[in-house]
Amino acid sequence: MAGRRPGRAGRLTPRGRSGAARSAASVAERTVPWLRVAAAYSWRLILVGVVVYGVFTVLGRFQLVAVALFLALVITAVLRPLADLLNRVLPRRLSVAVALIGSLLILLALLALVGNAVAGEWTKLTGEFRGGIHRIEEWLRRPPFRLSPGTLSDFQRQVVHYLDTHRANLLSSAVSTLGRVVEVVTGGALALFASVFFIHSGERLWGWAREQLLPSGARASWDLAGRAAWRAFAGYTRGIIIVAATNAALVGVALFVLQVPLALPLTLLEFFAAFVPLVGSPVALGVATVVALAGRGPLTAAAVLVLIVVIGQLEGHVLHPLVMSWAVRLHPLVVAVSVIAGSIVAGVIGAVVAVPFVSVVWAVLRALRATPP
Repeated sequence: MAGRRPGRAGRLTPRGRSGAARSAASVAERTVPWLRVAAAYSWRLILVGVVVYGVFTVLGRFQLVAVALFLALVITAVLRPLADLLNRVLPRRLSVAVALIGSLLILLALLALVGNAVAGEWTKLTGEFRGGIHRIEEWLRRPPFRLSPGTLSDFQRQVVHYLDTHRANLLSSAVSTLGRVVEVVTGGALALFASVFFIHSGERLWGWAREQLLPSGARASWDLAGRAAWRAFAGYTRGIIIVAATNAALVGVALFVLQVPLALPLTLLEFFAAFVPLVGSPVALGVATVVALAGRGPLTAAAVLVLIVVIGQLEGHVLHPLVMSWAVRLHPLVVAVSVIAGSIVAGVIGAVVAVPFVSVVWAVLRALRATPP
């Protein structure tokens, strides 16, 4: 009996075992604190990634609705100040109608002007392009390319043969394009319908959603985040429109001075292409360079290339820092990565949406981080 007492005394009680476990855990935490912090961040990032993936999956299934609502928000950001200004002298409903219908008529008039310009110069443009293609062939035959006439003729025959053999595929592509046109018209109608309510009573819609869908404890934070997101989105939208209009004006004046064919359609192309940061404007001016090469020759095409460099520098170093001062300013590397990632995920639509999406997310994070818990 006396020999067994040390054995019972040496056993650890449950309290002793829990204390030893806590001591071991504290020693482990002190040994690898970075692992504990990394694990805490990792599971939170995984959870956020799953939520973001789920949201984008749902938006992908309803792409037409998502794009229409995005376009409605763009229209609201542009026309809301005009509607508020008209509301000083007109009733709210009438001011919204005047802003929307007036803007739509201006857009249709601009498109009609472009169509009339192309139709009026079509015969002249056809002759200029034929002569321009002949000049391009002569230019390719000279140094440094030295392409033989047989090579160019073979290339033309291959193009004609491809069109003949893939005529059925081209016809099906045209039919699918017609379906796309129907989708575009449907999305545009939905965007106009939604923008009417957003412009007329957007704040009331947001207040109703906040009061009905959110718990009382989270309403203040969500309201702060929503207002910061709208300020960033509206500021970016108005800023990019100003930048696009300035680029289009400069390009239009230069193309008219250089007497480049299709100057007005190319100016409109430059305006819409500027909505894709860093990429859209050079692509549009590249098209203008090809048209200038075919219609006016190498010297005019070289002048358009110089125009690409000048406008790129002006946009990157003057217009964006000056105009985007009221919006969230992002580093050019973040903009480039966002555009490329958006184009990989959703094509041209993703490239257009990526930068305002990142701007909104960053504005929300800044607003919530500045608020004390």
